[in-house]
Amino acid sequence: MDLPCGVLRLQDKGGHGSHNGLKSVIYHFRGNREFARLRIGIGKPPGQMDPKAFLLQKFNASARERIDTALQEGVEGLKLLLLKGLTESARRFNTEQKYKHIRLQTMPT
Repeated sequence: MDLPCGVLRLQDKGGHGSHNGLKSVIYHFRGNREFARLRIGIGKPPGQMDPKAFLLQKFNASARERIDTALQEGVEGLKLLLLKGLTESARRFNTEQKYKHIRLQTMPT
């Protein structure tokens, strides 16, 4: 929820960000948080909507399209990671995603 819908971020380490799946991974890695992760944004809940309800609802058509595109971009980002390593691929990938975020700000979700 910390990233706009359809925006990705490739990171070398970090916390769980209240994500139960990541909490579990960190727990099983004995507290080690230094592993690469690809984050996919779903956006923030509108107005006063309960974050849990927002997280569990189905995406509307616009959000689904953004997520589908992001998944394809994520595959390309992971290919870049394998070819160029984490530091170089994260720099390139996250720069592209930053500008995507700016473009998406003007589009409705």
